[in-house]
Amino acid sequence: MTKKTASTPRIDDTAPAHVIHVDPEAPASPEDQPLPAGVARKPYAEKSPAQWAYERVILYIKNFEEQLDATQEVAIGFTDGGSAGVLRIEGLGYFDPDVLTFYGRDATGLRTQLIQHVSQLNVMLRALPKVDDAPEPRRIGFRLAQDLELDE
Repeated sequence: MTKKTASTPRIDDTAPAHVIHVDPEAPASPEDQPLPAGVARKPYAEKSPAQWAYERVILYIKNFEEQLDATQEVAIGFTDGGSAGVLRIEGLGYFDPDVLTFYGRDATGLRTQLIQHVSQLNVMLRALPKVDDAPEPRRIGFRLAQDLELDE
């Protein structure tokens, strides 16, 4: 049986979303949930493509992290054909009108930055083992979501 949701009404009723999961018990995803007040405060039609993409990527990262266990952290798997590897997410930003930037470290620990035009945005979230010397996994999604609430 497939889990279906109708287009989910949002707080500002301007950004409909839809999702279908094969598992009816699948955890809720961002499309199933109301937009946070900080995101809904400004209608999406009034946002730059970069800001609107940034806010939604944050919602996906936060949701993904909520499903990880204490031994895992979120990373980006590059969707460029496989040669670039992964980036452990340590930061996310945007530059209006159309650029997102992911900050982090690659599998060898080298500082890495991905600058992505919104028209080319493809993000694959991956679970990586947490850094060995870290007592707790770092949860960037929670910090990013806090920033959304503080905006404006």
